[in-house]
Amino acid sequence: MASIKENVEKLNQMILDGEILDAFEKFYAEEIVMQDNETPAREGKDANRKFEQDFVNNLTEFRGAEVKNIMISEDAGVAAVEWFMDYSHKEWGDRTYTQVAVQRWKDGKIVSEKFFYNN
Repeated sequence: MASIKENVEKLNQMILDGEILDAFEKFYAEEIVMQDNETPAREGKDANRKFEQDFVNNLTEFRGAEVKNIMISEDAGVAAVEWFMDYSHKEWGDRTYTQVAVQRWKDGKIVSEKFFYNN
């Protein structure tokens, strides 16, 4: 089985290559729980798949993304990725910000991911 570091690097590259939905299918567990800041968590792969599809389908312009930092604890099964994002979205408007995604990995899949960012 690949290390968390290897999986995080593959996941990030797929996102940078615009393969967001394929990356979701490959690296997220069926029991995935995702949360943005302190909003209610989205539970299960179906609910999170719909959220990801809606995000991608509502992008009107994608100006860029960059991985700024990666922190990984193989022993704890945790990774944190700091991203810079710049895009326009039909519902959210122009967005330029930095976010940190904290991921908990189990058996090669993300089982929990929380995003921290300023609105």
